[in-house]
Amino acid sequence: MTLREELTEQVMRIEEMLDKVPEPVARKLRDHLKELRELLFEQRPPRFVLVGRRGAGKSSLVNAIFGESVAEVGHEKATTGRGTWWSYQGALGTLELLDTRGLQEGSTPAEAEQGVGVVASISEAIEQKAPDALLFLIKAKEVDAAVDADLDGLEAISGLVRRHFGFPVPVVAVITHCDELEPKNVRLHEPEQEDDVDLQEKLARVQRIEQDLYQKMRGRDGLRDQLVGVHGVSAYQSWRRDGTRRADERWRIEELLDFLLDELPEQARVEFVRLSQVRALQHRMADRLTAVVAGIAAGVALTPIPLADIGPITSLQVSLVVGIGYVAGRKIELRTAAEFLGAIGANVGAAMALREVARGLLKVMPGLGSAGSAAIAFAGTRAVGQAAAAYFIDGVNTEKARKLFKKKKKDAEDEYHRTIEG
Repeated sequence: MTLREELTEQVMRIEEMLDKVPEPVARKLRDHLKELRELLFEQRPPRFVLVGRRGAGKSSLVNAIFGESVAEVGHEKATTGRGTWWSYQGALGTLELLDTRGLQEGSTPAEAEQGVGVVASISEAIEQKAPDALLFLIKAKEVDAAVDADLDGLEAISGLVRRHFGFPVPVVAVITHCDELEPKNVRLHEPEQEDDVDLQEKLARVQRIEQDLYQKMRGRDGLRDQLVGVHGVSAYQSWRRDGTRRADERWRIEELLDFLLDELPEQARVEFVRLSQVRALQHRMADRLTAVVAGIAAGVALTPIPLADIGPITSLQVSLVVGIGYVAGRKIELRTAAEFLGAIGANVGAAMALREVARGLLKVMPGLGSAGSAAIAFAGTRAVGQAAAAYFIDGVNTEKARKLFKKKKKDAEDEYHRTIEG
C-alpha cells in the first residue's frame, strides 16, 4: 500500500467514526475531511482554455507560469490547428491546456484543417473535459483594434462550454505585452530602476486599457456574469539553445496566478501551486492545509469517541507534513514526513513504517493521544504546519525549525484558549 493509499484509508476511518458524533460537530468535520481529500488525495492538473489572436502570447504565458520553456512560441506563423487538450509538463507539475486557433487569423495555422472554424475546431475537445477557466489573451496595443470580433469568438466558446456542461465557466482576460506600451524604455519588471514619473505614466496607461477592456466585456450578455477579472501582464522570457534563460521580464505574473488560484476547484489547486513554485502561493496553500487539518484534529479531540488507536489522528498530521512538502516540490512519500520530524526533534528514520511516524509525532506533541485535549491537538497541528512551511518552503535549518515549532505550539495553545474562553 502506498503512503497516499494509507493516508486515504485513515481519513475514511475517521469519517466512519463520525456516525457516532452528534451534529453539528460531525457535519463540520465532514466538510474539513472532504476538503482535505480533494486537496491532497484527488489531485489533478488545472485545465484552461486559451483564447486569443495569433501572436497574443498564449505560449509565452504558459512558459511564464512554469518559469520554464515548455511551450513552443510561434513567432512567424500560427501554430495551433484543431483543438486538442495538451499536457504541458514542467519539472514539478502539469497544466492541461486547450490552445485554440487564433481569432481573426491572417493565415492558416500549420496544424489546421481547411474550412474548420475556430469554435468548431475545439467543439470535440471541449466535450472531452470541462475547463476550469477560459483565459482570453489580447495584446495591450490591440484592445482597441477590432476587439469586437475577438469577443464574438470568446462568447461563442463560452456558450459552447455552458451548453455542454450546464454551468458557466469563469472568464479571465489577460492583457499581454504591457511592456511594449509607452514609454517603451520603462521596464515594468524593474520599477526601482526607472524614473517615477515615467513609470507612473506607463502604469496609468495599463490601468486605462484594463478598464476599457473590462467595460467592453461587461457589455456582453454572454460574458457579463462570467467575467471575473482583467489583468495586464508581461510574460516575456528568452531562452538560449541549451535551454538556459537569458532574459526574464515577467511582470505581474504572480498576481495573475494568485487570482487564478481562487477560480480553480479544490482538486486542481495543489498541483497549480506546486508547478508555479511561487513562494507566496506555497505559503497560502500551506496555511490552508494547516487550518483544515488543525480543525479536524481539534474536532476529533472534542468528540466522545474512545480512541484506542491514535493512528487515524496522527496520520492526519503526516498528511499535513507530506502535503506541505509536496507543495514545496517534494514527493508524496514517507521520508518527507520523517525528514521533518527529525528536524524538529523526533527520532524517526525514513525507512520506518507509518505507525512509527505516528509515534514520533506523539513524542513531539504529548497529549495528542487523549481525546480530551482539543487545545493540544489544535496547537500541535498548527505548530507542525507552520514549522513545516518554514522548513520546506523557506528552507530554514533544523535548529530554526525546532525553535519555530516550539514557539508556534505555545502561541497556538494560547490562541486556542483565548478563543474558547472568550
